[in-house]
Amino acid sequence: MVHFVGAGPGAPDLITVRGKKLIEEADVIIYAGSLVNPQLLAYAGPSCEIHNSAYMTLEETTAVIRKAESEGKMTVRLHTGDPSIYGAIAEQMHELDLQGIRYDVCPGVSSFVAAAAVMNQEYTKPGISQSVIITRAAGRTPVPEAESIGSFAAHQATMVLFLSAGKWMECREQLLTGYAEDTPAAIVYKATWEDERIIRCTVGSLAEAGEASGITGTALIMVGAVLGEEAPKSKLYDAGFETGFRKAHAGKDQR
Repeated sequence: MVHFVGAGPGAPDLITVRGKKLIEEADVIIYAGSLVNPQLLAYAGPSCEIHNSAYMTLEETTAVIRKAESEGKMTVRLHTGDPSIYGAIAEQMHELDLQGIRYDVCPGVSSFVAAAAVMNQEYTKPGISQSVIITRAAGRTPVPEAESIGSFAAHQATMVLFLSAGKWMECREQLLTGYAEDTPAAIVYKATWEDERIIRCTVGSLAEAGEASGITGTALIMVGAVLGEEAPKSKLYDAGFETGFRKAHAGKDQR
């Protein structure tokens, strides 16, 4: 059996209880060494066989899994954050399907959620933005033209850019096709790691702030009015708003 496990954003205590248990029980671990905090490997047993996939191809990781299966061993494929976001797990699961190898997925805390947490930030404020767009700048792996940063910027919703650190000017120019120059933005480097950094800026000053930071990877770019504006109170806890669990209080105006 193969378990794809989300390792969380970085801090070793932000892995799920299920994920930690699977690491403890694993006979073989293949971990994304370029991003996963190696402290998580301390949860593995002393006899666990560990491979760093940063130095491996898809064929090589599949071969390790196939060998483990032939020996009746359990494999954990440890991915950063949540494996469903830029985890490249679809191609791995396809290979396992072809070979009749069973697998499942244990979700993890994504870095975009961790970034909001370290900034004490809510992405969806009433009256400001009720949507979060997760995307990335085009690089060696292209992005469909209909999904360019510029096309999404037109919505002026909250946006989080993965895999885009270092492309500061490109991101700034595309964001400015939809957002005003003074729209709040932030660069969050390695959220929840010991060397975490938060750089607040605006869309207009993003390129300058990014270049000055010296950051070239392992960072998210957050953009949107929610980063700066105080939102009106939601109706969820409004005394004058009736829900399926609570009656409206008499004399209170509903918003």
